[in-house]
Amino acid sequence: MNIKNKNSVFIISIIFTSFIIGFGLIAPNLFKQISKNLYNIVIINFNWLYLVVMFLLVLFTLFLIFSKYGDIRLGKDDDRPEFNNLSWFSMLFGAGMGIGLIFFSAVEPMKHFVNPINSPPGSTEAINFAMQQSFMHWGITPWSAYSIMGLALAYFQFRKGAPGLISSIFLPIIGEDGVKGPIGKFIDILAVFTTVTGIATSLGMGTMQIAGGLEYLFNIKNTIFIQILIITVATFLYIKSSTSGLDKGIKLLSNINLILSFLFLGGAVLIGSQSNMMRNFLNGTGLYLETFVSQSLFIDKNGSWIANWRVFYWALWIAWIPFVGIFIARISKGRTIREFIIGVTIVPALACMIWFAVFGTLGMDLGIDFARNSITVTETALFKVLANYNLGGVLSVIAMILLCTFFISSADSATYVLGMFTSNGDLNPSNKNKIAWGIIQALLAITLIISGGLETLQMVSIVSAFPFAIVMLISIVSIKKALHAEFSNKKSINNKKTSNNTIDTKEIYLNNLKSDNNKFKEIC
Repeated sequence: MNIKNKNSVFIISIIFTSFIIGFGLIAPNLFKQISKNLYNIVIINFNWLYLVVMFLLVLFTLFLIFSKYGDIRLGKDDDRPEFNNLSWFSMLFGAGMGIGLIFFSAVEPMKHFVNPINSPPGSTEAINFAMQQSFMHWGITPWSAYSIMGLALAYFQFRKGAPGLISSIFLPIIGEDGVKGPIGKFIDILAVFTTVTGIATSLGMGTMQIAGGLEYLFNIKNTIFIQILIITVATFLYIKSSTSGLDKGIKLLSNINLILSFLFLGGAVLIGSQSNMMRNFLNGTGLYLETFVSQSLFIDKNGSWIANWRVFYWALWIAWIPFVGIFIARISKGRTIREFIIGVTIVPALACMIWFAVFGTLGMDLGIDFARNSITVTETALFKVLANYNLGGVLSVIAMILLCTFFISSADSATYVLGMFTSNGDLNPSNKNKIAWGIIQALLAITLIISGGLETLQMVSIVSAFPFAIVMLISIVSIKKALHAEFSNKKSINNKKTSNNTIDTKEIYLNNLKSDNNKFKEIC
């Protein structure tokens, strides 16, 4: 493959994203209007697609856990995990959720508490509804989506020797020529664009909350200038971390995130009502499991609620699938399919559910009037909740630190992954490549903030994820086809060995019998 072909994904992706950024900066109002028009088209006509895709991904993960393919290793048969379970969990947890856990931790349950469906605001039913919906959005479903992409990438990269690219998982369908040709290039470019917009959305939310926290805690006025300054400083830090390598920068930051998260969560448990937290967690979990299928496929009458909540989240997770998938694939070499899916799906989902039960309870325990007031400004809601509890100031500072570290770890993970995507799957992309994508991410985040803040972030994430939702549907077919082919080949080889062994045993028996007959004749 010549240099031109090798760099085509990088060149086209850079040109396209640079055009989007330039357009957004030059004409922010027009950019927002076009985003809104595309958003309306997708929501009105295709909101069901997001629901179906995410539900099928959950079903496929369950199938793989209990299937005959569960013992297949993501690598050679003698490969073993590169990272211990604690480091592995901390890295995938930080990459998979990051800023969103802090941003939505208290405000989402309170919004459901204030505006429930078919129950009085502030009631016991509203509390249960708040827990059920928070668990729905942060539980098994998003992590199932991550696990399928991570599994596919790890399988084809480490077991089959294919490049670490999204297009590689379609080898069973389009073949090697298709992967290396225009179809494969288009899939990889789409993955790059989806990743950049998904990360930029997350960085935009994180920036807004950091700026909101600075204003609420330290009276530093929240302006566009401050938000751009935050992104600039963070960009320098996450590029520095990304160019330090996986073992140094990203692993270190992930471990710091995990420690701070436990401190933050533990402190929140201590200052609140543990009995209310446990009751809300159990009631919410029961409702979540009982209504999982119906909620997964639920669309309200006019579609507004489902667009603002479920579809937004599913689109955000889909936008993160390429980046999180390839990152957890990179850190999961040597694990079996069953071990991988359980580790990536069950453990982080349970941690997220506990997280929302704790912080949601802190907010809802302050009453319906407080909740109504605090949710008017999403980015400061958490700090308003903590201010009403002992040691809330300390926890607010920890929250600010966590926002920064999650910001940096998510961005440097994405920078590393984008470097892989645009370097033909190279596990060690060049620093120049990573620096370029680090800057692009930051500029797109700034563009989205200037073009309308949280509303534009939400619209762009939903629109950009739409084509990749279709890619995920096709990927299920491709993975199943590859696993079936491997299992069939292995079974055929084993049958052949058994048949050969049977023939050998029969020949030995006949030879021994012939020898015994000759000896008997000699004696006679």
